[in-house]
Amino acid sequence: MAELPAALEETVNNGPVRLSAVVACYQDAQAIPLMHRRLTDVFSSLGVDHEIIFVNDGSPDDTDSVLQELTDKDNRVLAIEHSRNFNSQNAFVSGMQLATGDAVVLLDGDLQDPPEVIPALYEKWRQGHDVVYGRRVKRESATLLALCCKGFYRLFRGISYVPMPLDAGDFSLMDRKVVNELLALPETDQFLRGLRSWVGFRQTGVDYVRPERAFGRSTHGWLKNIWWAKKGIFSFSFVPIELLGYLGATMTVLSFLAVVYQVIEKLRHPEVPRGVSTLIVLVLFFGSLNVLAISVIGEYVIKIFEETKRRPRFIRKAVRQGGKHFTTAAEIQAFLGSREPAAQRSPRPRSFDGLDDGHDVRRER
Repeated sequence: MAELPAALEETVNNGPVRLSAVVACYQDAQAIPLMHRRLTDVFSSLGVDHEIIFVNDGSPDDTDSVLQELTDKDNRVLAIEHSRNFNSQNAFVSGMQLATGDAVVLLDGDLQDPPEVIPALYEKWRQGHDVVYGRRVKRESATLLALCCKGFYRLFRGISYVPMPLDAGDFSLMDRKVVNELLALPETDQFLRGLRSWVGFRQTGVDYVRPERAFGRSTHGWLKNIWWAKKGIFSFSFVPIELLGYLGATMTVLSFLAVVYQVIEKLRHPEVPRGVSTLIVLVLFFGSLNVLAISVIGEYVIKIFEETKRRPRFIRKAVRQGGKHFTTAAEIQAFLGSREPAAQRSPRPRSFDGLDDGHDVRRER
């Protein structure tokens, strides 16, 4: 192991490491007890202090009652209930704001992010990486969906203005300083896996197999996945709108050449009639091109519109911990205030052995 600076040696062993798990839940009532048990076993095997934050993002099932039972039995469980569904990205942010760990792990509540991968993430973090993301080398899902997802990540990486890791979702372990930077970002329409790359720091990946949803049916159909793809592309790429400029310039040149050709042909063969069908096809083609251009520009306008509204990213309806249930605005605010100092503390130093393993996201491009 490489030697630490003297200033860090004094604090590296100043108590047990504390990890916070933030679990976004939507229609995951059956999976939550199993997730809790598996997370507890993993953290116990690592010998770390921990907390588990479940975020009920407006789930229509009995998630709230399941979380009530857990918080009554385990003081290390914190449950947040949103007033409605605000999507998983905002659920993660809601949990991260209350997390007090030296590092934070993000997981989906449907058990498709296996808690048993956390030790591998933790080991990379202890070696000095600030972000360790799960890399999906295989999906236990429909072949067509798996191929489309792989294709998207490669397209996303190719057109993004920020180096993006391949096949990496939200499942990750992030150091406290990274979490603080993500929480400080002012934008409201967030795509966390992209922002995680945008903030930089030292990043690496850990391979894992993403299993099928443990219970029930997936809430992410084809339309939802397309929506996610658009969200990522229009958040971190200017290529779509740049392509419109290139396409417009190309079509202008071709149109000019076509006009010149038509004039020459008319002069050479004035007696030959010109068909109406050609005109109809051209009108339809350029009309469709205009609609496409307006649609792409509209996607960027929507992003601007969402940001200018400055609405809160989520609304907490209630918070539970240790048998206590905070429901009024004053109670929730007081509870949040009691956790802010811990959430803003300086990050805990780690060991720095084995830093260069060839997986720095900045070199994966």
